[in-house]
Amino acid sequence: MSELAAYFEAQPQRELDEVLRQHALLVKRIACHLKGRLPFGVGLDDLIQVGMIGLMEAWRHFDPAQGASFETYAGIRIRGAMLDEVRRNNWAPRSVQRRSRDLMHAIAELEQRLKREANDVEIAQHLGIALEEYHHLLQDIQGQRLLSLDDETIAGGDGDGYPLPDSEPGPEHYFTQQDRQAAVSDAIHSLSERDQLVLSLYYAEEMNLREIGAVLGVSESRVCQIHTQALLRLRERLETCDV
Repeated sequence: MSELAAYFEAQPQRELDEVLRQHALLVKRIACHLKGRLPFGVGLDDLIQVGMIGLMEAWRHFDPAQGASFETYAGIRIRGAMLDEVRRNNWAPRSVQRRSRDLMHAIAELEQRLKREANDVEIAQHLGIALEEYHHLLQDIQGQRLLSLDDETIAGGDGDGYPLPDSEPGPEHYFTQQDRQAAVSDAIHSLSERDQLVLSLYYAEEMNLREIGAVLGVSESRVCQIHTQALLRLRERLETCDV
């Protein structure tokens, strides 16, 4: 093989190495952000490893003619790869899903009776368990996708993050989406200021649990508990609206 041929054969590898170097922090940032929403047993290193594979796949399939930036496209593929890995490993058993729904309805029932947001002690007493056991329960269910928003943000129709030309949704789709967005907005505004702040910092500002804890002056584990409770309340309100 000539030196020139060897150079051109090695060129794609050089490009890939540069992509991995430049976007390693993007993979870690997405992994850290998802970690707070996933079950306790999901390791950060596992997410990062899978995310790096997603980054390589993004590099292979990226088409600048589609109009999206590489970082936007790569972020979708990285996040999708991580969520696919979690689903493959079935991190949330049915027992956890059942407890999540039971807790959601128990909190709603108690707060309807109290006509206000219940605190942790009141919820634990309502459930007939110790406060520490209640906090363990929140930890067990924290990683569930309490809102089915993840699948909607992953790649489009062809799996590469771009919508197919013949899959353009009709007007009724946008009407449904507008209704859903309005319902979610109303449900969020019905939460306490603390819950709204935590959700805003986590989802809009993309801060991790530790950073939010620093803002609120509480521990990371306490932010995790508040975040899980906020999602349970939000999900119950959306179910009431049939969204």
